[in-house]
Amino acid sequence: MKHPLPYILAGAAALVFSAAVAAAPQVGEPAPDFSVVDTEGNVHALSDYDGQLIILEWTNHECPFVVKHYAPGNMQMQQRRARDEHDAVWLTVISSKPGSQGHVSPEEADELTATRNAFPSAVLLDESGDMGRAYDARVTPHMYIIDTDGILRYMGGIDSNPSRDPEDIPDATQYVVVALEEMAAGEDITHTVTRPYGCTVKY
Repeated sequence: MKHPLPYILAGAAALVFSAAVAAAPQVGEPAPDFSVVDTEGNVHALSDYDGQLIILEWTNHECPFVVKHYAPGNMQMQQRRARDEHDAVWLTVISSKPGSQGHVSPEEADELTATRNAFPSAVLLDESGDMGRAYDARVTPHMYIIDTDGILRYMGGIDSNPSRDPEDIPDATQYVVVALEEMAAGEDITHTVTRPYGCTVKY
């Protein structure tokens, strides 16, 4: 008779895998909750933003794909438009664990925001990676839009051209910009889930 342990372990692994799949965020469903400290020591939770439009941006300043969008000002432009045209809250999230690429101190994160003329509402320091894993954030940049009812409306790449070259930006579909414009017009979002590209999040 074969020992049942391998089959028990295999079954347990399948259950774990199923649970992980079930836990992944889904467009059209409530966005995962979070509780993360920002660079000023303030705790931010999803419930703090009831009734507000939220954009989440995962970042790693050392990633060339992030540099692609910050160096020419594309990310900053999108942050400004989200704030000024859509009254949105923009939360930049750093999930790099201590000692890994992209990890920064609160002071370093604030310096990056200032020197890049960035416009996030806050920079969240997700050192545990709990928020990133809850959102299944895989790369930097990885983008999400949560509507005023707390429903996840978009997740994926910032645009349609997965290159490191900023000269490719003008010819790409800017998914976050387009989604916000379609939401503002009361239209269905054309692209609700897209393939994110960039550097892997350093959990």
